[in-house]
Amino acid sequence: MESLPEAHPQEDIYEGGCACGALRFRAQGVPKRVGLCHCMTCRRIHGSAFGSYAIYEHDDVEWSGATQAWLSSELGRRHFCPVCGSVAYMEYGDRSEIDMPLGAFDQTGIFEPTYELYCCRKEPWLPRGVRTEFDMDRD
Repeated sequence: MESLPEAHPQEDIYEGGCACGALRFRAQGVPKRVGLCHCMTCRRIHGSAFGSYAIYEHDDVEWSGATQAWLSSELGRRHFCPVCGSVAYMEYGDRSEIDMPLGAFDQTGIFEPTYELYCCRKEPWLPRGVRTEFDMDRD
């Protein structure tokens, strides 16, 4: 596996990767936004009640290792590790943004979601009104 280039010391750098270690990333700076998604695709790929993501500019994330991808919606491509199957990231449309799963970061507690998408699919046992909620996608 190739190694990532050295980080710039004056910038916040957040690293992470897949479950088996074949895929690694380095994200520069703080994300544009952080959110939860309750859509059925996120629920199924994470095997959980929701997915949680830090959204970065595509150019702010560097990768080592290969991914495979599939078209999960008309605009969305979901990338995963071909070795262990871990969710790597999502990109949509013009691919200017990249959605990084919070569970893939090496550190915990670094980003707190401020909104939730597809709350029409939210489990009834999850608390309501904790953050901004959208019935479907953001406007």
